[in-house]
Amino acid sequence: MIASTILLAHKLDMNVVAEGVEDAQQLKLLQNLDCDEIQGYYFSRPIPADDFAKLLAKGVISPPE
Repeated sequence: MIASTILLAHKLDMNVVAEGVEDAQQLKLLQNLDCDEIQGYYFSRPIPADDFAKLLAKGVISPPE
């Protein structure tokens, strides 16, 4: 069902954002299905914009291994 949804959206020239990704298995599946954007606790819990800016400045934005 996920693959069909992503394929349909792409055929309609839409970008697909997957929300709620919590582990590497979900991330890999969505990457293999060419999902355009992926977000969720796998990458980070929600944080204030100021804290996010600090992480960007430090260059530490990356998923856990």
